[in-house]
Amino acid sequence: MSDLKDPRVLFAAERTLLAWNRSSLALIAFGFLIERSALLLELAAPQAGVSMHPGHALWLGLAFILLGVTAALLSCQEYRVVLRSLTPAEFPPGYRATWGMKLNFAVAVLGVLLAIALWFSTAR
Repeated sequence: MSDLKDPRVLFAAERTLLAWNRSSLALIAFGFLIERSALLLELAAPQAGVSMHPGHALWLGLAFILLGVTAALLSCQEYRVVLRSLTPAEFPPGYRATWGMKLNFAVAVLGVLLAIALWFSTAR
């Protein structure tokens, strides 16, 4: 439990949560890029025979996407722990401290939907 009675503790925790949000988004975007890179290489040089096996790109891309989803969910959990440790004096009046968590959760849900969409788009 924090005894600082200073709202800057809350804001520092929120900045950390949003930094994890950016990291989650970067991992998800990188996973999407890897997954689509096999198609791009195949379209760029079809006769040269330079291509990554589509199955490898799919698995590696999905791994990065799911790593981003995991980072988003775990950062929500850690932020919730920090919020529970703060006293009411550390929350500014009328301030909703849960918006960052909702944003991270939305990123995680959208990341899962992206992984599912990529999985089914390659299954055809």
